[in-house]
Amino acid sequence: MRIVTLVENTCGHEGCIAEHGLSIYIETEKHKLLLDTGQTDAVVKNAEVLGIDLFLVDTVILSHGHYDHSGGILPFSQVNHTAKIIMQRKATEPHFNGERYIGIDTDILKLPDVQLIDGDVQLDDELFLFSGIIGRRCYPQGNHKLSRMENGVQVPDDFAHEQCLVIKQNDKYWLLSGCSHNGILNIIDRYIEIFGNVPDYVITGFHMMKKEGEHTEEEKAVIIQTAQELSLMNTVFYSGHCTGIPAFELMKNVMGNQLIALHTGLGIQLEK
Repeated sequence: MRIVTLVENTCGHEGCIAEHGLSIYIETEKHKLLLDTGQTDAVVKNAEVLGIDLFLVDTVILSHGHYDHSGGILPFSQVNHTAKIIMQRKATEPHFNGERYIGIDTDILKLPDVQLIDGDVQLDDELFLFSGIIGRRCYPQGNHKLSRMENGVQVPDDFAHEQCLVIKQNDKYWLLSGCSHNGILNIIDRYIEIFGNVPDYVITGFHMMKKEGEHTEEEKAVIIQTAQELSLMNTVFYSGHCTGIPAFELMKNVMGNQLIALHTGLGIQLEK
């Protein structure tokens, strides 16, 4: 299994482009796939720099309906015309940060291989998608500014459009989420409900991003509590993007080597 961060907010490989967004490239025994595509054509340019042939990708999973995860889909589609693009149906709804539209480009829905799904789906014996995350403990505070359109009115986003990818490989389980808008603890609770145990590895943003000194004491307490609970699990976490450097450092102080930073262009290579 091979995993490479194609797009992330920070750069870890000369010649790659960093941007506010996330895209993870994964090779399994049966698949070459992308989780998200960043916000621009950086996903295509970085793949070329890193020697990754996007033409061979068979599946794109969109974690949720925001521009910084879906914006690279149209540039990707110019390179690859056959990959399945799988998203929750609710990911196609309009989404906002305040008054600013942050949803997907609706031209994506005109592509021939887009598959809209509702809820959990077993794709095959390697790949499983789940949503239906309803817990709210240690809920990310940044969500309070985010909304969706319902019957012509902006209402608080419930993130029903967020889905998580589970990959089973060599008796190990990987859990991947774009931003963990529903809260990583609630996502893992849902995972345990389905699989009965914690995952071996997790790759996700934690949606805690603020600049240095901007977190309130309440927000810091939530971040530290989250890290303390994660540290009790027999799981390795890879995080970046919407986690933000100040929050990452707070969590790192608690989790130590159990928490590893993502950077554009850097990979995770596992033995078969």
